[in-house]
Amino acid sequence: MAGAGRGLAPLVAAALLCGLTAPAGAADEVIVIQEANFRPGAGRITFSEVPRGTRNPVLEPRRYGGDEASPTVRFGGLFQGRRIAGLDECPRGAARTGCLAGTPAAPLALDLSGPPAMVVLDRTPTINSDVLSGSPVFNGPIAVLFDRDIAAVGLQGGYFDVRGSVAITVYDRQGRRLGQTANTRTGAQFLGLATRDLAPRIAGLEFHLVGPEPAGFGIDNLRFGRPDQVEVAGAEPRRDDRPLLLP
Repeated sequence: MAGAGRGLAPLVAAALLCGLTAPAGAADEVIVIQEANFRPGAGRITFSEVPRGTRNPVLEPRRYGGDEASPTVRFGGLFQGRRIAGLDECPRGAARTGCLAGTPAAPLALDLSGPPAMVVLDRTPTINSDVLSGSPVFNGPIAVLFDRDIAAVGLQGGYFDVRGSVAITVYDRQGRRLGQTANTRTGAQFLGLATRDLAPRIAGLEFHLVGPEPAGFGIDNLRFGRPDQVEVAGAEPRRDDRPLLLP
């Protein structure tokens, strides 16, 4: 990202027109989606909603244009129970500051004693906008917590110099991993996941290294939605909100 002197915006349009991200695993409770799967009115946070330099921002629905049923969204570096990976826990060549280890505690909660997430300026010859970064800038993980379960979430990530370097991982309210997907190309790419039946089970998201990424990484936009705010071919929303049992 900033480490390479490049921002997200120049490749956002191309990212939406290209192929899907790496498919979620067969055992995952989620499917890969694109930004176009979010209907009008779904949640959208651009990080211009708070002053530049804000650490661990908290955005109530009124701050980002949500309705009364929309979640409050909190940001940090990692969840309680997770930690920055040790030397033998991080993929070879990846910056330790962006790798995570450990298991999220239940219920899912941000660890505000860890490295913060922060709103920073991404300035290049073609872009001048605020984005969300982990710590250190463009080289730390980002965690997102929703106070209401959602059916789908996604983000514009980048700037990627290596395929398969950065992933999003989603969890339910008890800290159980629902699934993960990583970037499949360089530049900017939208990474999104939804529950297979669009049941509202996603409570949180991590954006973190799973391989070497010399340019660094950050978030330009965050998208999220309830079952009625997401459209996925072949997926039918459940008629109740009871959680599915994991195998």
